[in-house]
Amino acid sequence: METPENELIEQAPTNPRPSRPLMIVVSAPSGCGKSTLCDRLVDEFPRITYSISCTTREPRGEEKDGAHYYFLSKKEFKERAKNGEFLEHAKVHGNFYGTLEDTVLYAMEEGHHVLLDIDVQGAKQLRESLVRLDPRHPIRRGFTDIFISPPSMEELERRLRGRGTDEERVIQKRLENAALEMSAAKEYSFQIINDDLEKAYHELKTVILSGIGLS
Repeated sequence: METPENELIEQAPTNPRPSRPLMIVVSAPSGCGKSTLCDRLVDEFPRITYSISCTTREPRGEEKDGAHYYFLSKKEFKERAKNGEFLEHAKVHGNFYGTLEDTVLYAMEEGHHVLLDIDVQGAKQLRESLVRLDPRHPIRRGFTDIFISPPSMEELERRLRGRGTDEERVIQKRLENAALEMSAAKEYSFQIINDDLEKAYHELKTVILSGIGLS
């Protein structure tokens, strides 16, 4: 009987083939199913965990520091950014968001594969950050970036309209952004076209298993 793929990832440290923790970056235009694919990956494989970002905004609802975000003051965030502690960071709607190098490294040293669901600008910053790291650094060695694309712009527009939640101006803005984001797809090591969710998820798992050394 074959061992299920999720058990293979769990057993990776004792597998005779070398295993390495991954830092998995996934980007996609809105409406491509990125969140669905990433959530499914995390649900199926306990050793894959979302990276916890820092933010300067106030907690919402039941959000807890260290669980949903690390909540920092703007002063502390800027100081850390100045010190080069972030792998990537950006200002969104008046608040700062970013991924600390130490946060990712600690999770990887604990045996986790860290998943970052970020946009193309964040991914670009990450690649630039890797250049300053030693080639043997776990983050640089484990870096894997994946871009999820729609089958076509026409299909993407159909999906966005099918949501029935966005105004026309919002849909048009999302389509404009999608065109710009898709022009950056070639910068990623792997590209997956989500024309069928099951097929796309299988391709995503194959990339991860290959990166760990289990394919």
